[in-house]
Amino acid sequence: MSNLSSFQIYELLNRPRPLWLVKINLSETNLWMADLSDCNLGWADLSRSDMSWSILINSNLSNATLNQTNLYEAHLSRTNFTQADLTRANLTRANLDKAILTESILVDANLSRAILGRAVLNKANLSGAILARTDLGKADLLGANLHSADLSHANLFESNLEGADLRGAILEHADLTGANLNGVNLVGARLNGAILTDAILPDEIEMLLRKQSENEG
Repeated sequence: MSNLSSFQIYELLNRPRPLWLVKINLSETNLWMADLSDCNLGWADLSRSDMSWSILINSNLSNATLNQTNLYEAHLSRTNFTQADLTRANLTRANLDKAILTESILVDANLSRAILGRAVLNKANLSGAILARTDLGKADLLGANLHSADLSHANLFESNLEGADLRGAILEHADLTGANLNGVNLVGARLNGAILTDAILPDEIEMLLRKQSENEG
């Protein structure tokens, strides 16, 4: 993995795009507001870097390491994060519209108020992640791990949650209108105030919701 000095990083970021940065080491680097759109950062190490307000539209970060990376309000639409490690990353208010996060690791990541409309999160690990007030409209979360995740007030309109693990998840006041919840595990999940109009619900979930409603009454 390549290691660069501060001067080399500055010079590199001012070269014409797109950049080939596969396996580059940019850990603990200040990349605040950096424009890395259309760049190839596959397998790169960006752990603990400050990438707040950075622009990585349509970039490739597959298999990249972004542990504890600050991506506050970063522009990440159509970015490829396949199998990337974003454990405890800060993605608050980030724009991940149509991003690909297949099998990515987002354990304990903060995605509150982020935009993930039509994003692909198949088999992504979002255990313990914060997704409060996050826009996941029409997102694909097939088989995703959302164990103990906070999805309160999240927009999950017509999202695909088939086979997802939602044990202990907080879904209070979440909008699940038209969502596919077939085969999900909702044991211990909190659904107070959740909107489930036209949602696809297997019989066992309907029974769980009925029992929860009776307990509240």
